[in-house]
Amino acid sequence: MSSQHTGYGLSDEHRAVRQMVREFGENEIEPVAAAYDQSHEYPFEIIEQAAQLDLVAPGAPLEYGGAGMDTLSAAIVTEELWRADPGIGCAIGNNGFSTNVYLLTEYGDEWMCEEWLSKIVDGQAHDAIAVSEAAHGSDVSGIETRARKDGDEWVIDGNKMWISNGTVADVVVVFAKTNPDAGHRGISAFLVPTDRAGVRAEPIDDKLGIHAADLGEMLFDGVRVPEDHLIGEENQGFYYFMESLADGRVTVAAQAVGTMQAALDAAIEYAREREQFGQPIAEFQGVQHMIAEMATKVEVARDGVPRGDGRGTRRGRLDATGEHGQAVRQRAGRRGDRRRDPGPRRGWLRL
Repeated sequence: MSSQHTGYGLSDEHRAVRQMVREFGENEIEPVAAAYDQSHEYPFEIIEQAAQLDLVAPGAPLEYGGAGMDTLSAAIVTEELWRADPGIGCAIGNNGFSTNVYLLTEYGDEWMCEEWLSKIVDGQAHDAIAVSEAAHGSDVSGIETRARKDGDEWVIDGNKMWISNGTVADVVVVFAKTNPDAGHRGISAFLVPTDRAGVRAEPIDDKLGIHAADLGEMLFDGVRVPEDHLIGEENQGFYYFMESLADGRVTVAAQAVGTMQAALDAAIEYAREREQFGQPIAEFQGVQHMIAEMATKVEVARDGVPRGDGRGTRRGRLDATGEHGQAVRQRAGRRGDRRRDPGPRRGWLRL
């Protein structure tokens, strides 16, 4: 009984990436995962170690210190980090998350990448993306944060909610309305260092799991940034964000598969250790059927994660970015239920 299948059609390079990240997860993350989860401590040191292995923003271009990994390699990194521990895996992945890398490299000015992306990749700076608000999650067009021009500066006012890395970020990509009457056509993106006057963050610490990953509310009260901190063109932020979600969906689907694999591994380990009627329960056909079904669905989900197209490009992918990613996340939820873990569901908030 084994759960070590690692996906179809992997090149030797992809297998080497998986092996490297798996060893890092088993040696550096798994032994301390429970302690971080219990203490709610942010894993600064582990993130620095991960950065030394190019596991922070693995798809970032080589010219900014990144590994320039293709989409499949980056997905493998994410899967293996989340297999080791969703909390620490999430903390590592939230730095240089694929949406921010896309926004800065595709639409940001060169200085933004040189000053910030290189530090993020190196583990010396932490970033966040601030889109969601208390009343606006999926409805990006309804955000209420505003940015107005005042001379050669932009002035930003508003509150952002559920922001990953919200209290630890050194820099944040903020989406705000620059033309409030234009709906989604009036949204712009800004690069905002968090040491600017008027930036404040409050932790959201009542999660039921993933405690090593930071989550917060961010408040922007008359925050001033120079006009060159606008990312791309004014009023184009909504379109930039929608473009960036393609890579983001790949990442989230890989997170789900990593969590599924961890649940399967735990189920197999338990089945081998737990004895009933004089033998491990793994010897009972009914348990074998259950685990075989779980393993099959993990592999189906893994094969559904959008992958590189074989050309070695940073953002090569299959066509099913949206629907397959959603299906993978749904399967992950069902596998978590089947595991019958007596602990709390990871990532849920207390009500």
